[in-house]
Amino acid sequence: MTPANDRVVIEIGPGKGVLTRFLLQEDLRRFIPIEIDGESYDYLLREWPQLQEELLLRDFLKIDVASLGEERLQIIGNFPYNISSQIFFKVLENKNIVSEVVCMIQKEVADRLVSPPGSKAYGILSVFLQAFYKLEYLFTVKPGSFFPPPKVKSGVIKLIRNETSQLDCNEKLFFQVVKTSFNQRRKTIRNSLKTILLNLHVESELLSKRPEQLSVTEFIELTNLIDNNRKE
Repeated sequence: MTPANDRVVIEIGPGKGVLTRFLLQEDLRRFIPIEIDGESYDYLLREWPQLQEELLLRDFLKIDVASLGEERLQIIGNFPYNISSQIFFKVLENKNIVSEVVCMIQKEVADRLVSPPGSKAYGILSVFLQAFYKLEYLFTVKPGSFFPPPKVKSGVIKLIRNETSQLDCNEKLFFQVVKTSFNQRRKTIRNSLKTILLNLHVESELLSKRPEQLSVTEFIELTNLIDNNRKE
């Protein structure tokens, strides 16, 4: 656990500072709010002039996280629903830097990310994130908590980096196998991976299952089976 006074926190999309005002009261080594909207950026500086040095008027998705010069950081925010998946892929790209994420997203997406194997909600991002993070669903936020109220419920989840520095397989192939499997999730793995299994003699009970039935460990096992047959 990072000592409180050594924490570096990024807030994505602070807006009018609903969370910002509380984060400024925390004992943080660095607090880096990232806001894409110019009007909100100006408002934040008027309300909290002390943000002048760290507040960024940028698109988080276009930021080189490593360029912030930190070896370990945490992310918090009410993620825009329409780009939440893109934010999580960005987190995965920087998994060796991002140690923790606490965020509010659309409840349907939150449920999907924390879903275990065997659930219909379990999908590509569920596998990718669960490979490198421990996920926890914290609580639900009803539409009435906002003005104007959205049409959907929101969910707050926490991601904590696990001890897996690198998967025990070809990671590039792992990502390809998972994505290709879920692109045709109603089919068995054998049928959905036809383009990858082409001319390979791979035999495994895993191939008779559907992608939502496979755990991260089983996807790693499947990746190694395919990789080993490609090398023969």
